[in-house]
Amino acid sequence: MTVPPPEGYLGAEGRLASGPSPELIEAGYGLELADAHFLHDGLGWADLSHVIELVEAKVIPQEAAADLCRELLDFLDTDPSDFPYSPVYGDAYNSRERELEKRLGTTAGWLPAGRTRREAGRIAFRLALRDRLLDLHDEVAAFTKEGAGRSEELAEAFWNDTTYLQPAQPSSFGHFLSGFAEPGIRNLARIRRCYRLVNQSPAGSGGVGGTLLPLDRPRMAERLGFSRPTAQIRDGMWSGDPMIDCGVAAMQAVLTVDRLAEDLEIFAAPQFGYVRLGGTSSRASVLLPQKRNPYALAVIRGGCGTLIGRVGGLMVTQRTPSARTDNWLYLYGEVIGAVDMAIRLVRLGTQVVRSLEVDTRKLAETAGQYFTTATDLAERLVLAGGIDYRSAYRVIGRAIAEAVRSGEDGLSEPGLTEAARAVGVRLTPTHKAQLTFLTGLDIGAVVASRDMIGGSAPDRVREHCSSVLLRLDDSVEWATTARNLQETALESLLEHARQISGG
Repeated sequence: MTVPPPEGYLGAEGRLASGPSPELIEAGYGLELADAHFLHDGLGWADLSHVIELVEAKVIPQEAAADLCRELLDFLDTDPSDFPYSPVYGDAYNSRERELEKRLGTTAGWLPAGRTRREAGRIAFRLALRDRLLDLHDEVAAFTKEGAGRSEELAEAFWNDTTYLQPAQPSSFGHFLSGFAEPGIRNLARIRRCYRLVNQSPAGSGGVGGTLLPLDRPRMAERLGFSRPTAQIRDGMWSGDPMIDCGVAAMQAVLTVDRLAEDLEIFAAPQFGYVRLGGTSSRASVLLPQKRNPYALAVIRGGCGTLIGRVGGLMVTQRTPSARTDNWLYLYGEVIGAVDMAIRLVRLGTQVVRSLEVDTRKLAETAGQYFTTATDLAERLVLAGGIDYRSAYRVIGRAIAEAVRSGEDGLSEPGLTEAARAVGVRLTPTHKAQLTFLTGLDIGAVVASRDMIGGSAPDRVREHCSSVLLRLDDSVEWATTARNLQETALESLLEHARQISGG
């Protein structure tokens, strides 16, 4: 059974005599029309820009241009939910074209001169995506700034850092947190790169290789606030890899937050008790009165997994012959949805870091336990001269094994001397002095000794935080400039269209 065509329906190409099947509407046209809410404004900007260019190129009569601008400005002022979009006509462009024909008759026929509906859609998508990339940039910048701020605050909160969740070496919780601020800077760089890929204009592309109409592509790009036209028309129309990069950048931004969330969920458990999520990040158990669930972390972790799946799906859809709809049909909604989800999840991650309560006393109690100064002892033996690191490692390892068997929770100079004798290493008075010095050293001094670029010494943590904030300022300044350029261009376009319309 087919859907009876609406009165006057001729189809998207003006050749079809019957309407689409219900199955095609549900699976195909409905999917395309679901994108109308975020394409609506961009289609308006693209249409107005095209009319202005037709005027500049002396292709369209002034009266027709005025009528088109007047109606298109009204479209732009109409909320997408109030616009008569219908899946019967296919994508959002077709519904808009039909509404123009309804209002203007044959005058509406000037608008598609020199371009396909695909061109209008590609422009609208890039406009919508570049806005969201700047929004994502804002959220990643906020997460990075919050992480750097908390890192600096906790630069002297000493603890046992872990690898594989096993006690590794004394460090500071500030150093741990700053390890998530640095990838935030990389995520900002990824987003900027994606923005530059997206901020290129398909306007003036014509069919697959251009148009006979004298359209000025650089002028059209500038009018819409794009940095330049796409370098190759066919590529600009059909290649989806820049958009896939946007999905990957969104996923990577969330993955950084997720890695922190994975750790915090463990550290927040009473068995560790290192941190406590703020009440705004938690949810009470319905059944268990004592239970405090780290709900925000579950949202972040589940969301990150979903984004990874989305990006994988997007990559698979690109495996088509060139100049096909397959790789674009799902691309619009999936990429926009991925970036929107990333914006929400990174924002949530920022709130988690901001409200995180760190038990510095509990951290300090465990710092140095479980023989986590072992590497320092082995390195001291090497620095004293005459002992290679592997031999020093064996001495310290044997001393630890013996201490554990004896129920001791630390190493002593006699135990280390005996261990050296057992593995055949001769300790000089200089070696023994180094071991005695270190076994009596407090953890703060141990951590402070890691005084190299990027190290965990408190001053180095603060130095790194300052570096993060400095680079962050540069990135924020870039985003502000990019947004201002967009807004200025579109405001100018709008004013030009109003002048043409006589409004």
